[in-house]
Amino acid sequence: MALSEVNNDRGELRILENLDELRTDLADYIAELSEAAVKERGVFAIALSGGSLIDLMGKLCEAPYNKTVDWAKWYIFWADERVVAKNHSDSNYKLAKDGLLSKVPIVPSHVHSINDSVSAEEAADEYMFVIRQLVKTRMVSVSDISDCPKFDLILLGMGPDGHIASLFPNHSALDETDEWVTFIIDSPKPPPERITFTLPVINSASNVAMVVTGESKAEAVHLAIDNIGPDCPSLPARLVQPTKGKLVWFLDKPAASKLDGLQFSE
Repeated sequence: MALSEVNNDRGELRILENLDELRTDLADYIAELSEAAVKERGVFAIALSGGSLIDLMGKLCEAPYNKTVDWAKWYIFWADERVVAKNHSDSNYKLAKDGLLSKVPIVPSHVHSINDSVSAEEAADEYMFVIRQLVKTRMVSVSDISDCPKFDLILLGMGPDGHIASLFPNHSALDETDEWVTFIIDSPKPPPERITFTLPVINSASNVAMVVTGESKAEAVHLAIDNIGPDCPSLPARLVQPTKGKLVWFLDKPAASKLDGLQFSE
């Protein structure tokens, strides 16, 4: 059970007592969105990212979810990816394959990873082309207020610096509004070459979940969610504001510990 569920203008906050409860709450949330999308559209288009997110999705591999989720209807994408070989330890694809995709009956042709044998720029262009084809066939919905793809769910983590996907503070990629997918070759975190969804795509999603745990992220969570005023540092996470979709934050107590106005009873 969530310790607290708070709605503010930065979305719904679900603050969980511990990581086990967070994993269960996250699995319930994803399973419910999957069921609703399959009922409405016949498919569920979900974009993953890296970091601890895949581990926190791990309950989906267990009962009851491994049997009740309609895995054959899932279409899987990555909100960001490192331009490395798919078997490289830095690959978000490898992380997801080892931790989730190999443990549930996903249709292999529904898994859309990047071309890892070309440059970051070419990989971004190719990935955008792949998504464009799937928007044409409505495997991925389209926003009714722009031509952006409208994913059923985009799952994001956040770094201690407030970065999301591979959109880092003060990076020019944050200003990209024309392309759906962009590339960077100077990531402040290794590896340097990456592709990433742009903010317009993230903010066109039907649902965005920000999954953040640990005390090292508490200050960034505070800056991303609380009303700091005009002097607030411009964190990429604060720019996640779905236009018509729903934003939900999944936080454990340490990550939420610096939020204004929240009191936890011991």
